[in-house]
Amino acid sequence: MPSEGDENYLTTAEVARRLQVKPATVYAYVSRGLLTSVRARGRRGSLFPAADVERLAARSVEHSGVVERIESELTLLQDDNLYYRGHSAQSLATTATLPQVATLLWTGQPPTDPAMEGDLFGVEREGVALARAAMEVVPAGARLTDRLRVAVAVLGAADPLRFDLSATSVTAAAGRLIGTLVAALPGPIVTRTTLGGKLWPKLTDAEPHPEILDAALILLADHGLAVSTVAARVAASARANLYAVISAGLGALDGQYHGAAPTLAYEFLDRAKHDPLKALSDQLRSGEPIPGFGHRIYQHRDPRADVLLELLSDHPIVSTIHAIADRTPAFPNSDLALAAVMHAYNFRPDAGDALFALARMIGWTAHALEEYAAPALRFRTLGIYTGQTT
Repeated sequence: MPSEGDENYLTTAEVARRLQVKPATVYAYVSRGLLTSVRARGRRGSLFPAADVERLAARSVEHSGVVERIESELTLLQDDNLYYRGHSAQSLATTATLPQVATLLWTGQPPTDPAMEGDLFGVEREGVALARAAMEVVPAGARLTDRLRVAVAVLGAADPLRFDLSATSVTAAAGRLIGTLVAALPGPIVTRTTLGGKLWPKLTDAEPHPEILDAALILLADHGLAVSTVAARVAASARANLYAVISAGLGALDGQYHGAAPTLAYEFLDRAKHDPLKALSDQLRSGEPIPGFGHRIYQHRDPRADVLLELLSDHPIVSTIHAIADRTPAFPNSDLALAAVMHAYNFRPDAGDALFALARMIGWTAHALEEYAAPALRFRTLGIYTGQTT
């Protein structure tokens, strides 16, 4: 049993510093068989052979995605705030345009020059016709996100230059793809307006308020290393083209714990707008979390929800949310705020998932660009075989 001062062994804190991980991750490595721990003589705690730590550190350098750390210059979540390349997403949602924010995420160019917008989300007639034909293949009851996934695959197959991974080509393809998807969705095609204005008639017949959708698209464009973003980055690390990267993100987004959250919040709010206390009581009785409340990262507020609910002003649906929030310690998150927008303007029930997916395509593109600039195939996860041996 080694002593604490044995130079051949490291403490948990020393291992954490050497591997640049949290102490809890060190013990996760032990459970996965990547490190061996021994009891320290004369004190509580564990020690770890320095040679084993160095071998694991060498693997982490060779494959930087092995350890749960991915460096990125894109998004910061800190102190219940959200920043895109150092700019407050709350401020951007009400002072900048969507093309400016997309350009900020994709190139780092500050969102200060209105003339830089150009036709970032421009479309081609042939592309819209192809995407719409692809969307019409799916069953009539399919969700909008189902149509988006099919259209992305078809548009990718039709782009002979999709394997050009230069930043200029990727950003041009991303803008064209997003604009084409919006135009191809069922509903009238409108021009000479923002992307939010073009998307509005696809989701509802209510009087247009494009500034709300533009703000939502900005606020939901990226949120750090969410599971769909990691999936997109892994695909980009393998040098998958942009359409395949977007498809990877959409696949992860379709999970019930990720992209389906706006729909769950929408359904809960549909019950709550008739009787907030009964809806809350029924939800608490079920033992399930209250949809649209609380967050794993934010502690006291979701800044994205703050902006969207403020844009709804004094609409009755906001009063419903306050009536629930006053009786629970949790706070409204962006899923609930998006659901409130849907109810306020009579959006179709699957609009939230589609809006979320379209917005996140902007972020996935930004993360893909970072991966294209990094060494290829750097996500080489270490597998620990636990099956039968002969």
